[in-house]
Amino acid sequence: MTKRIAGIQQIGVGIPNVHEAWAWYRKHFALDIPIFEEAAEANLMLPYTAGVPHQRHAILAISMQGGGGFEIWQYTSRTPQPSEFKYLLGDLGIQFPKIKCRDVKELHQKMLTGGVELISEVVTDPAGKFCFGVKDPFGNIFQVVEFDSWFSNTGALTGGVCGAVIGVSDMEKSLKLYRDILGYDEVVYDESGHFADLTGLPGGDDKFRRILLKHSEPRVGAFSKLLGPTQIELIQTLSRTPRKIFENRLWGDLGFIHLCFDITGMADLKAECEANGFPFTVDSSQSFDMGEAAGHFTYIEDPDGTLIEFVETHKIPILKKLGWYLNLRKRNPETPLPNWILKALGLNRKKG
Repeated sequence: MTKRIAGIQQIGVGIPNVHEAWAWYRKHFALDIPIFEEAAEANLMLPYTAGVPHQRHAILAISMQGGGGFEIWQYTSRTPQPSEFKYLLGDLGIQFPKIKCRDVKELHQKMLTGGVELISEVVTDPAGKFCFGVKDPFGNIFQVVEFDSWFSNTGALTGGVCGAVIGVSDMEKSLKLYRDILGYDEVVYDESGHFADLTGLPGGDDKFRRILLKHSEPRVGAFSKLLGPTQIELIQTLSRTPRKIFENRLWGDLGFIHLCFDITGMADLKAECEANGFPFTVDSSQSFDMGEAAGHFTYIEDPDGTLIEFVETHKIPILKKLGWYLNLRKRNPETPLPNWILKALGLNRKKG
């Protein structure tokens, strides 16, 4: 089966308290639709958990407005560890997700009066889009960005993830993955220097090279309409030698642990990744059951060791109360799910 990417499914975020975090993300980002919630042993990620399986509690939450979700992830068999150092913009790994917003200025004012920790005023990025930085109670930074693609309108100002900013050490090596394999083949901007929109971010006064990429072809697949178009921004510091954000830590520790794409055609993707020097480092082999959802997941590393996950979804709950689960293995992989089925996911909404 030919490889197809439907979009960014989620960004994993390691958290000390999964339920407190989800309550905050529901309130401020409208990520209030649970796809699964499960407490179990993570026994397939041994290359990134020092060879030891650990217990964890995870929730995958999305927004009916569209965009990717968060896989909110908490170790329960050990205390999740923070970085040994204060990492800076341009360090290697996922710096922060981009959260889509209908009215950036209105949300900024709402968060300001609501006591949310903001780390910048509303500024414009090199593409001329409004944006600002915000920090959750656990120290994670998010960039709220002006965006014009939405699946539905629930009345919230935000949707889900519409991209990510990733620290890299060598642009050309990184483009081999993000452009050539993941399909972010159109350059929105490629600029070097000092940037006003980075002021306020840790290390934001450095000199950087920044490339913002988008995909020129629409994504296809069952969830492509819900996940929507996305962008990847690669950022390279030109002022110092960067460090790995997850240096001397485990996958699942505090911070952004992986970037996950919803795909079909895993065998074809595996061959393409291996041919280009990005072999699978984790492979769940066929179907992996997460209780309320199931699929086949794999991982690769980008040239700097940032973890990229691929999920071929096999089963998801549409309406849990009635036991309505959708088997995706019997569908045409190029055909998006009908809007009414996708919107039915909203019936599982968690309030409050």
